[in-house]
Amino acid sequence: MENFKGLFKIALKNLKTRKLRSWLTIIGIAIGIFLVVTLFSLSQGIKEAVSSQLKSLGDEIITIMPGDEENMFLSMMGGVKLNKDDIEAIKNAEGVDKVFPYNYTAVTGRYLGEAKQVLLFSLDLKDGLDVLKGYQGFEVSSGNWPRPGRREIVIGSYIASKQFSTAVQIGDIISLDGRKVEVCGILKSLGNKNDDSMVMIEESIFREMTGIDTNSGSQVMAKIEEGADPAKVAKNIEESLSNVRQRKRGTDKKDFMVLTADKMGDIAGNVLGTLQFAVIGFASIAIIVGGIGIANTMFTSVRERIREIGIMKAIGAKDSSINYIFLLESGTIGLIGGAGGTLLGILFAKIIEWYFTINPVIALKAYISFPIILFSLLFSFLLGCLFGYLPARSAAKLKPADSLRRYE
Repeated sequence: MENFKGLFKIALKNLKTRKLRSWLTIIGIAIGIFLVVTLFSLSQGIKEAVSSQLKSLGDEIITIMPGDEENMFLSMMGGVKLNKDDIEAIKNAEGVDKVFPYNYTAVTGRYLGEAKQVLLFSLDLKDGLDVLKGYQGFEVSSGNWPRPGRREIVIGSYIASKQFSTAVQIGDIISLDGRKVEVCGILKSLGNKNDDSMVMIEESIFREMTGIDTNSGSQVMAKIEEGADPAKVAKNIEESLSNVRQRKRGTDKKDFMVLTADKMGDIAGNVLGTLQFAVIGFASIAIIVGGIGIANTMFTSVRERIREIGIMKAIGAKDSSINYIFLLESGTIGLIGGAGGTLLGILFAKIIEWYFTINPVIALKAYISFPIILFSLLFSFLLGCLFGYLPARSAAKLKPADSLRRYE
């Protein structure tokens, strides 16, 4: 094999000679790799965050919602509810210990003359509170939980410290849609803005204030009996719900979802996996454009250096040597672009992670690992070589006599 070190020096010298063109091509590759690294790390981070959230539910909790699993997210936004008969059917299913419906609505919260939209959740003090504290990690950092029949609320840490211009304290009065309530407790932060923005009130007061029937629910949480198999209990719930709907409505159509933590994880994983594939697909378009830029640059370089190639061949350079020089040039362009794009991608992903640390809508962490960095660098080098192959081949095939005659 030819002297690789010598050929590499020639390739670098040629790149330095055409700095502007080389850097413009490098920037094209860097943009593509930047998009891939950023989108992959953030989408993987979202996937990990969602998986972590689902795992926090625990195997003891089963979620039941109206709608179709294939259109899960549309069903969640559709406003359909499980009624009183449905909830009774869930309670009567074998293996179910406790059941509570999940109800919430947007209200206008007013504190010291400042108005903000907040989400008000109903709180079942009998069964729901035990599940929230024991299995979903909810606990008050200060104050107490609401007492039955009292106009008292527990607020999330975001509501307490950031929602209003002035921090909310225990004992303060807040107006919810014109009705005054007292803050009796502040929740310990759960690490994401959605949970930390909760306002909870005892369900009888919630029903009185909103007119929403708390015997129904947009979704229902069921805690299974200790030692019960979640998959088996989920099947029992499905059968119980189907029987009630057949008897009450005369239909055997399954228009509800019974989701264990594992099943929710699988559904979320599939959705996020598809999203991840899509965003990388879009980013790949930018990489292909950058690769075409490499090919264009190398073809231009071949045309400009025909005489140089002829001289090299006339003094004994082999076709393979000419081929290696141009492949090394294109591969180096790809590698430098890949290194720059990877660095920028990591930096931008970390900035996004930092933003969500300050504004915790979701506990998002950028997923950066050594294999991702290595893959980006190797991929960008091979990409450069791939798009530089045809220009290199055309240069290697030039005949010395024809090359020199063209510039006599």
